[in-house]
Amino acid sequence: MDGMSSIVLGVSGGVAAYKAAFVLRAFTERGHHVRVVPTPGALHFVGAATFEALSGNPVTTDVWSDVPEVAHVRIGQDADLVVVAPATADLLARAAMGRADDLLTATLLTASCPVVFVPAMHTEMWLHPATQENVATLRRRGSVVLPPAVGRLTGPDSGPGRLPEPADIAALAMVVLEHGAAALAPDLTGRRVVISAGGTREPLDPVRYLGNRSSGKQGWALARVAAARGAEVVLVAANVDLPAPFGVRTVPVGSADELRAAVLAEAADSDVVVMAAAVADFRPATVAGSKLKKGSAAEPDSVALVRNPDVLAELVTKRGPGQLVVGFAAETGDDDADVLTHARAKLARKGCDLLVVNDVSGGRVFGRADNAAVVLAADGSATELPEGSKDAVAAGIWDVVGPRLP
Repeated sequence: MDGMSSIVLGVSGGVAAYKAAFVLRAFTERGHHVRVVPTPGALHFVGAATFEALSGNPVTTDVWSDVPEVAHVRIGQDADLVVVAPATADLLARAAMGRADDLLTATLLTASCPVVFVPAMHTEMWLHPATQENVATLRRRGSVVLPPAVGRLTGPDSGPGRLPEPADIAALAMVVLEHGAAALAPDLTGRRVVISAGGTREPLDPVRYLGNRSSGKQGWALARVAAARGAEVVLVAANVDLPAPFGVRTVPVGSADELRAAVLAEAADSDVVVMAAAVADFRPATVAGSKLKKGSAAEPDSVALVRNPDVLAELVTKRGPGQLVVGFAAETGDDDADVLTHARAKLARKGCDLLVVNDVSGGRVFGRADNAAVVLAADGSATELPEGSKDAVAAGIWDVVGPRLP
């Protein structure tokens, strides 16, 4: 969606309410108009002045303020997106029952736009059957209810129930704003997904290495969206300097050999393996134990290279029954063929189920916030994913993968 959108940020009364200020800032920095609607309890944690200063809009909690505006109806009617972060167990219960006992729940009843709930509560509350039934009810009605992050809670407690980081919340909210609630449907619940991301580094000596320009951002987006859609996600991360997405277990690696070992080990019992990492095709034949100093007797005239293992091809030969293997291809056209012709040849050569093709001509894709892709399938079909955020492209990729799972 281009231009300014109207977003309602609901904030309920939990200690994680302080993170809502950072979510608000992320929305306004993207150019959106934000109206914050807290519950009375939320204002025990963050004052109205903070939300008013960051949003530029008044903050009220009850239906008796701004009566001529009929705020309890107008705010929801005028919204393009409603995000409730944090959504406490009490808020989820009231929303599921259709209560309208404060301005936020009244707004939820009048909103015809997509609604995203971001739960935060103690583990026992999240796992309680009542909360799980409320979540199921809200999802059945078309709302997005993200799974909570796992980590430190209030005091010494730790477990599922932590609010995801504001950057993750904002990125996923933008996917819903652009593509609707279906983009984060919980269709990967119960699935185990392994994703590789980043670029491998092949050492020449303790200082230098052969590498590539992959930032890992597309792999990160794939992991974040898969977790939001309910999957258990393992992210094999090659030299990526980014905070781990919420709900995702990361396995850091450096070289192609390390990535190969980690991916093969994690893939053994997975439903989907996505090779989004840029794996170096070659590595130096020898690695010096000390720095190769310029002008010294040890300075090489040339560097001999040996081919690295083809991890994608190996995954294909070792995949289990029903497992899907998804490859990535960063391609440019040349005098011999265009991008898609090269990509189709690679798909046939590798034998994977799907191949996500990026046209990287002219420096596109690497390190950038946006992306576009074409997903080629072994059955000959092609799905074009238009330019958008890497999270939106990730949602499009999972839309192609999901129906192919047994």
